[in-house]
Amino acid sequence: MPILKTFKGGVHPAEYKYLTDQAPIRIAKVPSQVIIPLQQHTGAPCEPLVAKGDKVRAGQKIGDAKAFVSSPIHASISGTVSKVAKHPHPLGQELPAIFIDSDREDNWMEGIGPVRDYSTRSPQELRGIVREAGIVGLGGAAFPTHVKLTPPADKKIDLVLLNGAECEPYLTSDHRIMVERPAEVAEGLRLIMRILGVSRALVGIERNKPDAIAALQREFSAEPFIEVVEMEVKYPQGSEKQLIKVLAGREVPSGGLPFDVGAVVQNVGTALAIYEAIALGKPLIERVITLSGDGIAHPSNLLVRIGTPLRDLIGECGGIVGDLRKVVVGGPMMGLAQYSLSIPVVKGISGVLMLSRDNVEIVEEGPCIRCGRCLAVCPMRLSPSLMADAVKARDIASAEACHLLDCMECGSCAFVCPAKRHMVQWIKYGKNEIAAKRQKK
Repeated sequence: MPILKTFKGGVHPAEYKYLTDQAPIRIAKVPSQVIIPLQQHTGAPCEPLVAKGDKVRAGQKIGDAKAFVSSPIHASISGTVSKVAKHPHPLGQELPAIFIDSDREDNWMEGIGPVRDYSTRSPQELRGIVREAGIVGLGGAAFPTHVKLTPPADKKIDLVLLNGAECEPYLTSDHRIMVERPAEVAEGLRLIMRILGVSRALVGIERNKPDAIAALQREFSAEPFIEVVEMEVKYPQGSEKQLIKVLAGREVPSGGLPFDVGAVVQNVGTALAIYEAIALGKPLIERVITLSGDGIAHPSNLLVRIGTPLRDLIGECGGIVGDLRKVVVGGPMMGLAQYSLSIPVVKGISGVLMLSRDNVEIVEEGPCIRCGRCLAVCPMRLSPSLMADAVKARDIASAEACHLLDCMECGSCAFVCPAKRHMVQWIKYGKNEIAAKRQKK
């Protein structure tokens, strides 16, 4: 048996992927209304390009910003703009959003659909298409993809890594994309390589997805410079810095970026979106989402229009069952609990979990017992307990000195902590304090 690729630290939570890993992607119904937030990405929020009463078509650009680190948004259905107003966002705030009432005709912008010839397009033109399509990282961070595809002039990129790990429990949307649409994912990777001028790529997939591994190995069987690598099943195997270390043996320095070690990482869902934008002229107006957990009747993988309220998706999957205790957007390790089912799907959402009382543990935080388990599992080799203590004591300078900003908030420390300390929450708070302090300066 080959030695599987992995990293030091990490944890092995129960996977629960069996609920949906064999569930083919279904196309969700077009919703009667979508709520499209103007902030769905890292960077500057969009400004609306439409107003109440305007008629729009699916794929029409309805929001944009002049900032380089930003990403436009598009109408995901055809209909009428009913208002532009604040609405609950998956991040927990109320943020401006564009409300569109469906005309039930689902008319798309002209030109979207037929495969076009892109063989003579320059890397700059292809990058511009990606930007105009509003593509962001679909693994969760939602960083604008055109920015990742524009490395600084002094950074030589020689390697692309395609992330198919999908290490969070429950989530299987990337798995199903690789199994059902491997040719489009493969072509998306080739386009990424072409834009960056790179000839070598590695595809990392955890070994619990043998069908996905086989599908992509077939696609790249005649391309020796693209290798599909089988990785150990461990969380957070799919985090960017760990993936670079595991697959390429390169270590991103503290405070650094993948650019600094000559690498660019993209998610398999992002690769699919890049292909669709360049080959089909299709903006990012829908994505695959896993709906799972013991609180939903029929766990599923759905192709969902951006802006669809969560309640609509729950209805698509047979509704709520049992004693529902928590609704989480994302996975159970890094996801965020929601307080309303009117929350809309945004670009960065890869899953929605419906968890019953039996699967939700509510415990009081205890004192640190100095067991060192958080040190052993931290994939960034940090001291989570020490950082949390510093933030709790309002000693933000000491927390920053402990490399607080290098924490990826994966939750491995909290997962193994016998005292159930809320370390991730304190670290998030500390990061917000640092950001606020820098903004004042």
